[in-house]
Amino acid sequence: MRIALIAPPWTPIPPPLYGGIELVVDQMARGLVDAGHEVTLFTTGDSTCPVPRAWVLPHAEGMRIGMAVPELRHVVHAYEVVRDNDVVHDHTVMGPFYAERYPGLPVVTTIHGPFNDELTDLYQVLAPRVPIVAISNAQRRSAPDIPIAKVIHHGLDASAFPMGDGSGDEDGDFLLFLGRMAPDKGAHRAIKIARKAGVRVLLAAKMREAWERNYFDEQVAPLLGPDAVYLGEVPHERKLELLAQARALLFPIRWNEPFGMVMLESMACGTPVLGFPEGAVPEVVEDGKTGFVCNDAQAMVDAIARVDELSRADCRAAVEGYFSTRRMVADHVELYQQLMGG
Repeated sequence: MRIALIAPPWTPIPPPLYGGIELVVDQMARGLVDAGHEVTLFTTGDSTCPVPRAWVLPHAEGMRIGMAVPELRHVVHAYEVVRDNDVVHDHTVMGPFYAERYPGLPVVTTIHGPFNDELTDLYQVLAPRVPIVAISNAQRRSAPDIPIAKVIHHGLDASAFPMGDGSGDEDGDFLLFLGRMAPDKGAHRAIKIARKAGVRVLLAAKMREAWERNYFDEQVAPLLGPDAVYLGEVPHERKLELLAQARALLFPIRWNEPFGMVMLESMACGTPVLGFPEGAVPEVVEDGKTGFVCNDAQAMVDAIARVDELSRADCRAAVEGYFSTRRMVADHVELYQQLMGG
């Protein structure tokens, strides 16, 4: 099958720093090639994913993220390149709407973010023409009126992640917070929970936008100290090192997060995940096996003391099994075949 993937133009594929969507697209591209398909990845010129690539933008447009003009230019050129493929999987926002200029071209799209009011309005119009993939049942339930073609959980290639022992670094063991510096991700909650449990926490988080810096200044910086250290936004190799060394990953979200790739990255390194039951956490974390699903902050404090009861091998096995790239690709290929047949 000839399959085209259209990536967003905001970050290279794979992402050198933060980028959950871009990590998924990278895994999809590699996995489809491994499964014997002919893949074209339309991305930006600074991408390094080892599959056939095309682009119009020489560099990712991270400084203009969300702006209409660079994304539309990216999309217009993308569809001219991929128009002869058997199926197009578009991960941009504008692309699936522009695709109607190419009647007969099978196009599917994945919704990577939450269904807010704006996106719900848009995808209600789009769904009859372009099949929509949801990334969790939690995400699907948040927009019950939008037809969803299939729920497909993300996957990772565990072999690309180091298996760690959670022994910590030169300063001893630690808990890890990894994500965006944003209130919904809960860095401030991670610090308070770790401090109450008496365990050091390291925070590696993206902080580029003004609102991210405001949150950090107002709610996170006052809590920092020797037992709570902000490392900045770390490169990929350092991220893997931290995940492998960490005693556990703290995922203290308090919103309906559609997925949370960092949970899979942590488990791939053998590191259990401690999260609240919002969003996709209960779909990803097997309570008492690959981590603990905690009802509140005190429950998470208590769970930290029980982390050693969990098997790091079980965490790794979950990504080698159901949460593998191979399973994710197989689920998508099944959908592509249905789309082509229909």
